Amino acid sequence: MTQPPNQPPQGGFGAPQNPPQDPPPSSFGAPQDPRQATPPPPAQPPASPQPGPYGQPQQQPGPYAQPGPYGQQPGPYAQPGPYGQQPGPYATPQPQPGPYAQQPGPYAAPRSGYGYPQQPQFPGAPAPPPGGGSKNPFKGKPVLAAVAAVAALVVIGGTVYAVSGGGSGGGKKPVADKSQDTTPTATASAPVNPGDGSGDGGEDNTDLNAGRKAGEDKVLWYKEAPAAPGSGADAPGMWITGKVAVKAAYKQVFAYNVDSGNPAWSPVSFPQKICAVTPQKTDDDKVVVAYMSGVSDNANCNQLQQIDLNTGKKGWSAQVADGDLFDSTLSIGLTLTGKTLVVGRSQSGTAYDVATGKKLWDKRQYGSSCFPRAFAGSTKLISVASCAASTSNEHDEVQELDPATGKARWVWKAPKGWKVARAFSVDPVVLFLNNEDKDRRNLSALKNDGTLDAQLTAKDTFEFGCGWDVFEHDLQGCTGTVADANTLYLPTDVKSGPNEIVAFDLHTGKEKWRVKSPSDGSMLPMKTDGSRLIAYVKPSYDAGGRVVSLATTGSGHSPTGLLQNPSSAAQVERGFYSSAIDYVDGRFYISATRLSGSSQSKEKLMMAYGK
Repeated sequence: MTQPPNQPPQGGFGAPQNPPQDPPPSSFGAPQDPRQATPPPPAQPPASPQPGPYGQPQQQPGPYAQPGPYGQQPGPYAQPGPYGQQPGPYATPQPQPGPYAQQPGPYAAPRSGYGYPQQPQFPGAPAPPPGGGSKNPFKGKPVLAAVAAVAALVVIGGTVYAVSGGGSGGGKKPVADKSQDTTPTATASAPVNPGDGSGDGGEDNTDLNAGRKAGEDKVLWYKEAPAAPGSGADAPGMWITGKVAVKAAYKQVFAYNVDSGNPAWSPVSFPQKICAVTPQKTDDDKVVVAYMSGVSDNANCNQLQQIDLNTGKKGWSAQVADGDLFDSTLSIGLTLTGKTLVVGRSQSGTAYDVATGKKLWDKRQYGSSCFPRAFAGSTKLISVASCAASTSNEHDEVQELDPATGKARWVWKAPKGWKVARAFSVDPVVLFLNNEDKDRRNLSALKNDGTLDAQLTAKDTFEFGCGWDVFEHDLQGCTGTVADANTLYLPTDVKSGPNEIVAFDLHTGKEKWRVKSPSDGSMLPMKTDGSRLIAYVKPSYDAGGRVVSLATTGSGHSPTGLLQNPSSAAQVERGFYSSAIDYVDGRFYISATRLSGSSQSKEKLMMAYGK
């Protein structure tokens, strides 16, 4: 079957026509367009991270390296994530006229996950998504960063945070260390037993807190993953409320008490594998999970189920209808903005009231053959469309949508040749663009009215974390990059020794300040908390990871310790190759985003640390 004219190449009802490319380095360059005063950056699918430079925009779009996974481990998702998980690095632009620079940028492509190689005692790295060959579009390519465009939650081309986990089975409940001693010893706390995905714990009496040193905090609990098929399985989503930590893995959703790790409610099981989740939760702690309609090659990711995170109760359910020809639900993306859930197909989107499941509106083809292919949400909702495919006017467009009606508030047109691969931030809008022909990347920040604010310029190589996104649905599938109203925070990528976090002004694109990691482990931005940036310092071979804060204002930005994970559990912590991380209410959580399906040993699902 051939594809009608002016329709963007897509996976349609079968495999994607254009397989993902290897990820470029993470440097950035500002994209330029001789036809426009304000150059828009293009996007590409996520791939493994590689270093790349950043540059200012020239007549040609600046080069960005696509983000790769942290730790260069396999990507966390076997199937494409929600919205265009593409890398976000940029290459440094040259002084030529035009909106985007043609020079390669310093940002390295995002990687699939965090952590060091696991030890033989623990499960190995998760298997990459199905489908032969390299599907990492950023692999081996440099990334350029031209504009402050990284959001606090995700990025492609850099390191990728993956979420995986879950389990089943009975057994003893995990024993959490309840000691309040600030100078722990080998016998200062009760053993923390690995648990299975269901939260009932395993029979392994390994004490992850044994031998804690003075000043180290402790492992609150640790859970092992449920069995996964030999081809591997995704473990998307990790949500933390005031009561529970919730994790999806393969065909189930698990919940654990944040303090004890005991099961908060019985696992929610689905007849087929989970294929998409909302990365966000509602104000009243609801999420929506999508699962496959069957196991055949023709099965679709079209079954929706709302879940209450605090109780585990199922709410409304629905089946997502296919769109027109080539507009399938083989893979979908889910995102939340306020009370609106948006489900993205390959060429359109449908919005629902997340509380009731009532359909609100459709976002379909518009203008000059523009087909919406991805959506991203938080406090604002944006869409990315591929327009005038296979014509001389082919380009991408970004729109901010009214969550209640779906109507566009503004439109931003990317320069010719540039694709919008990722949204590092939605409020403010920070975009990672990719130019395949020129092998360049760009980071662009937009103003509230949709006009270009700035493009980032830098000489460093940056590390981003992005998941696999063959179908270009997961705009928000990257981690390790954070943005607030005025600043974008990016982690540099180094081969050895401590890296740095660099702060960029979103209004000028220039560097504001940089801070070196307090240890040999790379320091990765997680989120902003008022006037602080919260970051995770990866573990080394002889020390556990750390959670630190950095002042975002003033002249001093030295890291201040919040948690010091015990060295006794460093081996397990390093084993989370692709992972999702969060710091909530004084506790640090790390979970797998991909299960390998190994039958040789139990796989890790989730771990929590605290005082």
